[in-house]
Amino acid sequence: MKYLLKQIGLYLVAAWASLTLNFFLPRMMPGDPVTALIGRMRGRLTPGEIEAIRQAYGFTNGPLVEQYIQYLSHALRGDFGVSISAYPAQVSSIIATGFMWTLLLGAVTLLISFVLGTALGVIIAWKRNGFLDSTLPGLTGFVGSFPYFWLAMVALYYLGFELGWFPMAHAYSDYLSPGFTWEYISSVMLHMVLPAVTIILVSVGGWMMGMRSTMISVLNEDYIIMAEAKGLSQRTVMFKYAMRNAILPNITQFGMSIGFILAGQLLTEMVFSYPGLGFYLVRSVTTLDYPLMQALFLMITMAVLAANFLVDILYVQLDPRVRVS
Repeated sequence: MKYLLKQIGLYLVAAWASLTLNFFLPRMMPGDPVTALIGRMRGRLTPGEIEAIRQAYGFTNGPLVEQYIQYLSHALRGDFGVSISAYPAQVSSIIATGFMWTLLLGAVTLLISFVLGTALGVIIAWKRNGFLDSTLPGLTGFVGSFPYFWLAMVALYYLGFELGWFPMAHAYSDYLSPGFTWEYISSVMLHMVLPAVTIILVSVGGWMMGMRSTMISVLNEDYIIMAEAKGLSQRTVMFKYAMRNAILPNITQFGMSIGFILAGQLLTEMVFSYPGLGFYLVRSVTTLDYPLMQALFLMITMAVLAANFLVDILYVQLDPRVRVS
């Protein structure tokens, strides 16, 4: 409990620092979103109209401390203002739309990659120098050397355009309305195959090699030799003793990956026009939509902090040494 309370304090400080940086960085840049918006508008605007636009986007000439307090109060309520690129839509509504699709694609690909890669890492480490240990590391290393977006474009061209096996864009068919029907769910699953497979192919090798390396190190420990000397079954030694201790680094990486789900598949979403947060992040940068950009960056930071805290909780359960620290 003492360890968790200490970590909570650290994460609260980190969250406050992220909020503060998110407030000051755009204001330290030359110009502001309203100036960029006005510059793209044709025709002349009166000073009153310009001031009204500034008020609508929250960029006033008031004291910086007052703006900071107002920003914190709005951020804690989840109010990030009005989007510039999709005016007059609220930033929170745009994020809510993209968050569901990013979370779906990211959760599915991360879970499959983690489980498959970890399981393969355990198997090839336990049976070192076997057929799988001789072929899988090189094969997954070769595939993993390609960027997500390159594999995505190759899959899109051959499996989508040439062969027509899978849809080429969006999250579901245009003629369908969202709902809990088999037609809609099957369309979502079919549209997710290509982006999900490309991400899994690139990332599964990292999980496998990380688990293999740690597993080999753990298998040389004295308590593993003692467990084998006691006559325990190979399955018990492999899973209960070796894997439980070797998986801790992968658990840490899994937590970090959860946090980066919101941004890790950015280019893949762009290739497939998948309506996730990565798609909106690129659009916010290209259109200088600072409110949306700020909100997305803040979400990514908070997601990483939350994921790390979940990892700390798992560590307390998996590693008894942490409980007494």
